[in-house]
Amino acid sequence: MAAVVGTREPRRPVVVAVLTLGVAACCFAAGRLGLLRQLVVEGAVFTPIWPPTGVAVASLLIFGIRAWLGIALGALLVILSLTSLTSLRPADLGIVAGSTAAPVCAYLMLRRIGFRIELDRLRDGLALVFLGALVGMMISATVGVGILVLTGKLAADDFWPVWLAWWVGDAMGVLIVTPALLLLYGARWPPDLTRWKEAVALVLVACVLLPFATRSEISLLFLVYPLLIWAALRFQHAGSVLCALFASVMATVAATDGVGPFARMSHVEVMFKLQAFNGSMALTALILSAVITEQRNTRHSVELACQELMEVLEHLTAGNPPPRPLPMHDDDGVPRRKRAP
Repeated sequence: MAAVVGTREPRRPVVVAVLTLGVAACCFAAGRLGLLRQLVVEGAVFTPIWPPTGVAVASLLIFGIRAWLGIALGALLVILSLTSLTSLRPADLGIVAGSTAAPVCAYLMLRRIGFRIELDRLRDGLALVFLGALVGMMISATVGVGILVLTGKLAADDFWPVWLAWWVGDAMGVLIVTPALLLLYGARWPPDLTRWKEAVALVLVACVLLPFATRSEISLLFLVYPLLIWAALRFQHAGSVLCALFASVMATVAATDGVGPFARMSHVEVMFKLQAFNGSMALTALILSAVITEQRNTRHSVELACQELMEVLEHLTAGNPPPRPLPMHDDDGVPRRKRAP
């Protein structure tokens, strides 16, 4: 059965406390991980991919609105790890508020349109891209950069370049990290090993091709896309999302090191090239895998309808009343699997 966002909200105080601490710990760990790779734009330091936004949106989609407190606590812990409790200022609390409001607003918009965390429909992939990432993360970028300008830490003329870097970094966290966490949450055990040989081959090719493409002085980033298509066609979300995550990490490492296709570029040029690559790759992975999954579900529905039609014809030919047909979809619209003969 497909899960619609907002249906798994813990109710007991102890569970809420554990959930809050768990989300805060994950957001803090993701923030420290994101700070390992940084770029400088107009004197402001930013991360090309900010993983806490992806963790925050995924937590809200899985656990519901009560995860907001853990998100705020995680953002506060990240700031405290860079400064100290005594040097904490009201401006820092404003940044925490913006970092919390952005994923919450993204979650509310996704919930409004009936987003499903399985990402098995094209509309879900498009919603996560445009509502969850591009629109929702405008809030954190506007609040954060606005506070920097108001407090005098950033010149007003530098507002838009820094805003763009902040916004794209937060959006990339949603586009790359959130699908991977949703995939991990919905994974079934034991996994399907019917195509394990092809999966091993895909992993080996990715481990060789992606480091070469992202660190070669010749611009070979386009080689990532055939790999994404292979992963999406054969393994749907599991293949395309993990492949996109690995490719984004390798490209970010190469960009911050200033090697490969990012060599001899200014920081602004590196930012634009890296984020254009990450954004187009994540969009391709999400949309392509969603389309393939939706087409497979449609095919299963057609096969089920044909099977039931054959049963009706057999009963009519034998002179018996036709059996009552089963619905082709569950209550939430997911096609039923074809029954075994």
